[in-house]
Amino acid sequence: QALRGVLVEQIVSICSATTPFVLLGDVLDCLPLDQCDKIFSFVEENVSTWKSNSFYSAGKNYLLRMCNDLLRRLSKSQNTVFCGRIQLFLARLFPLSEKSGLNLQSQFNLDNITVFNKNEQESTLGQQSTEVKEDGMEVEEGEMGDEEAPAPCSIPIDYNLYRKFWTLQDYFRNPVQCYDKFSWITFVKYSDETLAVFKSYKLDDTQASKRKLEEMRTAGGEHVYFAKFLTSEKLMDLQLSDSNFRRHILLQYLILFQYLKGQVKFKSSNCVLNDDQTAWMEETTKLVYQVSAFTAICLFSSVLSYQQHILNTEENWNSWKNEGCPSFVKERSSETKPARPSRKRPAPEDFLGKGPDRKILMGNDELTRLWNLNPDNMEACKTDNREFMPSLEDFFEEAIEQADPTNMVEDEYKVVGNSNYGWRALRLLSRRSPHFFQPTNQQFKSLAEYLENMVIKLAKELPKDLPSEEIKTGEEEDENGDNLLKASNDSPSIQSKLVTNSQMDEIAAKLGGQWRALADHLEMKAAEIREIESDSEDVELQAKMLLVAWQDREGPQATMECLITALNAAGFTSIADGLSET
Repeated sequence: QALRGVLVEQIVSICSATTPFVLLGDVLDCLPLDQCDKIFSFVEENVSTWKSNSFYSAGKNYLLRMCNDLLRRLSKSQNTVFCGRIQLFLARLFPLSEKSGLNLQSQFNLDNITVFNKNEQESTLGQQSTEVKEDGMEVEEGEMGDEEAPAPCSIPIDYNLYRKFWTLQDYFRNPVQCYDKFSWITFVKYSDETLAVFKSYKLDDTQASKRKLEEMRTAGGEHVYFAKFLTSEKLMDLQLSDSNFRRHILLQYLILFQYLKGQVKFKSSNCVLNDDQTAWMEETTKLVYQVSAFTAICLFSSVLSYQQHILNTEENWNSWKNEGCPSFVKERSSETKPARPSRKRPAPEDFLGKGPDRKILMGNDELTRLWNLNPDNMEACKTDNREFMPSLEDFFEEAIEQADPTNMVEDEYKVVGNSNYGWRALRLLSRRSPHFFQPTNQQFKSLAEYLENMVIKLAKELPKDLPSEEIKTGEEEDENGDNLLKASNDSPSIQSKLVTNSQMDEIAAKLGGQWRALADHLEMKAAEIREIESDSEDVELQAKMLLVAWQDREGPQATMECLITALNAAGFTSIADGLSET
């Protein structure tokens, strides 16, 4: 490496910058291909040298000409590796925006001609089936029998279809023909017949035997790559049933349509489609995607995403060329770069402090104070004074006062409408209130409406020294419009006594699967009964849900007396007597 560097320096000082490239080109022209391979290894290894300021501007054209001369001498089928190395070297040498390697004018490779049999007299199509019938050969083991034979296609596979199918490659090779009126008519006719065959011809992979699929995987048949289409007439029926072959043809249609409809900078002014051509392309594009979706179901699970990726890449490439191929490298000027302030690395004492009463500095006064509240912060989090959960009485005291209609607090000023308050209320109810887990059929449109209902229930259970001993819903008012409050703290009579949660559990256990008889006497609707049956399969839980739904609907009117009356009417006298004794 050192000697090579010295030689390069001497060449630069003695010769001009173009001398090494002229010498390399002459040497490669005189040597055979096996010797050129060794010389080109030297060129590959020094790609960083050729890209330097001393050589790049003077030698890039010589290197490009040298590589093109080598590619013309090499065979693409026999010297594939050497050709690939040359292409990779050019990709490393030139930037992506180098215009010498771009097809700026969107010219087509007209030399890419698909050769097929154009003489109908020499065609062998239509003779194979006749020969098989005359010979009457038996099907050997491993061959396709009658049960595995593909369904016949409604369109015959003859020379006429063969000629039309391969003629389409000429339009894919040179899409400009589609702008000619007579050529477009031929293209439309041939395309309709070809896509009709694709749509009706059954894919081979859907009926292949397990043995054939295993052979394909073993031989790597799923990833076979051909540099050119095989146009033999004997392969026509096999190609039509091949999903991989069909995918390439359909993708050619999509690329052609994208070019015809797209905006290309160097496209001629007379290359414009009329309304009929545009409409036909829209319908044919839908048909192509439909056939592609069927192909994806049969074999390729990602055909549609692959096709869309190719089309998006092509569209981005055309847009980039239309903009004049701007460079992808964007250099930021030194003026816009912010000056990075230099700072001294802090010593450990700045964080950990000094002495026995050292204080750990966290970079912020408040964080420092919180961190140094206790020597062992993890143990401090477990102390009893860290219990911040309030009681139900303290937390809902304000909400209960606002829920009393006598206070005349509007809904927009109630704390239950605050989302932060509602979130904390739900957490508290889940920890300390049994109402949170009680099943109910009542539908709430918002969190505020649900909390309003929970506050009314809590006001009836909390101690009586709260500002509002009991909150009514506002439905029952006296003559002066005031809400009725309980006059005393004495035990209520059976007429006004409400059914407790434990009593509902006891009644539900006794009812069991007979709860539907009680539902009719509680005036429950058929829709509510069906909803209860769909929510759970446990009959005891269904009975409990019935009682809860009845209690939610009746509110203060869901008294013990009403329930006993319904039980007696439904024939559950023993259960009603048990409630009367409590």
